[in-house]
Amino acid sequence: MDYIKHLRSMVGNEKVIMVVAGAFVFDKENRLLMQKRTDNGQWGFPGGFMELGESVQDTAKREVYEETGLLLDELKLFGIYSGPQYDKTFSNGDQVALVLISFICKHYSGELVESNEESIQNRFFPLEEVPENIFTEHQMLLDDLLSKKPLPIIG
Repeated sequence: MDYIKHLRSMVGNEKVIMVVAGAFVFDKENRLLMQKRTDNGQWGFPGGFMELGESVQDTAKREVYEETGLLLDELKLFGIYSGPQYDKTFSNGDQVALVLISFICKHYSGELVESNEESIQNRFFPLEEVPENIFTEHQMLLDDLLSKKPLPIIG
């Protein structure tokens, strides 16, 4: 049984703290990897929930691999986001207080998977041409990335 199912079997829909990790992945042309998600049809960045026994770096690397087929190398901390503004209630009633940790990665291996069960499409975009239909929770990440604020961002 995975961690989230195990936890929910004990607490039901009550609010729990969950850690989410992901990455801004850039190719050699400095284009940004984006994922069109199967759960809502919007564009975002690969990432997901931490499992027991993982570091946040392991989580980001695992999630990016599962969603895109890319094996990430060195990660640089981009930002940590937490607080009531990141609380969320999912459609099934599960409540979470998210701690979101984001990294930047410029070195990876593997072949980009164009689509799979979690991704309608995976594609690299020039920063000035990212899609407009961005997943709400990821828009603030993109805004911070484009702002060129000093890193890491603590939000």
